[in-house]
Amino acid sequence: MNITHFVENLNRGGLERMVLDLVTEQHRLGHKVQVICLFERGSLAGELDALGIPVHACHKRRGFDLRAIGRARGYMTAHRPEVLHTHNAVAHYQAVLASAGMGIRQVVNTRHGMGGQQKPGRREWLFRRAMKATDAVVAVCEAARRDAVHRGIVPAAKACVVPNGIVLGGFELASDTMHERLTRMLNLPTGTRIIGTVGRLNWAKDQASLIRAFRQVHESRPDTALVLVGDGELRDTLRACAFDEGVAGSVHFLGDRNDVRQLLQGFDLFVLSSVTEGYSMALLEACATGLPIVATDVGGNAEIVRDDATGRLVPPADAPALASAILGLLHESQRASSFGRAARQWVEAHGSLEAMATRYGKLYFGDMEAAS
Repeated sequence: MNITHFVENLNRGGLERMVLDLVTEQHRLGHKVQVICLFERGSLAGELDALGIPVHACHKRRGFDLRAIGRARGYMTAHRPEVLHTHNAVAHYQAVLASAGMGIRQVVNTRHGMGGQQKPGRREWLFRRAMKATDAVVAVCEAARRDAVHRGIVPAAKACVVPNGIVLGGFELASDTMHERLTRMLNLPTGTRIIGTVGRLNWAKDQASLIRAFRQVHESRPDTALVLVGDGELRDTLRACAFDEGVAGSVHFLGDRNDVRQLLQGFDLFVLSSVTEGYSMALLEACATGLPIVATDVGGNAEIVRDDATGRLVPPADAPALASAILGLLHESQRASSFGRAARQWVEAHGSLEAMATRYGKLYFGDMEAAS
């Protein structure tokens, strides 16, 4: 098939990584694939360049930008897609506008998050207006599908679920060797227990609650360090939070990294403190590394982390509960190890890229039931 993916950009993030992996797999399967970015190409575009997969940028400006719409239409006209696969709301209604009258056989949108924290406004109004030209809307978890239908954003008949998947072959289990390497890199004392998280430093991930929880953990276990991988607009705010909590010396901000898989292998425990989440790629990667997990019970997290089986679930924005769960796994190392093993087994069965690509392939031919 000729497939066009339409995104805002390919900067580093969970959505963007999922798109890159899916596009790469579709290319491997012999489909003719291109990616159109509404704004800039983004830092990950080079990975597709290396495979010969076209990545185009429309360089959209603020407000209604007819030139950007024209560029997008030109890229689609040249590619003659049978399938238009858009990602999230803004990219979707812009792509639907740009492709009007082109006769594309199947138009699919994936909503990568929950969206429940955002007030319904112009963005969702425009998204709903684009539903007439949309064949299917994919939620990445059942919780997100129910929410989108309940709020009247997506008609139930057009809503389905395709969970995200990852390339499992690229992940090695956490090991003492990698732990020691990370300990040396951060100049930590031998034997330090490393609590890690991966994600953009923004309101949705709520790393402030994690830092406040870590203060309680560190008071009980001074042999601990907190590692935050990722960057974002709250970097300085979170640094100030660590200082205010008195743990700045034990909280390490590693920024945007291209060696996340290796860093994960050095963690003792993975924590996700989000207040809203779709189907977290970071959690899938933690499972693939065999890490015990503490996560907030929001969005699709409970569809990945099974409480008391592969990790612990706690309420969002509850630092004491987060601290208690972390300390519980630090004190019970055998239990934590069993959670990690179970997490790896679960992701092998349910979280692979191949399983995700197969479901999308069925959806591209209009098979809603098989896709879900």
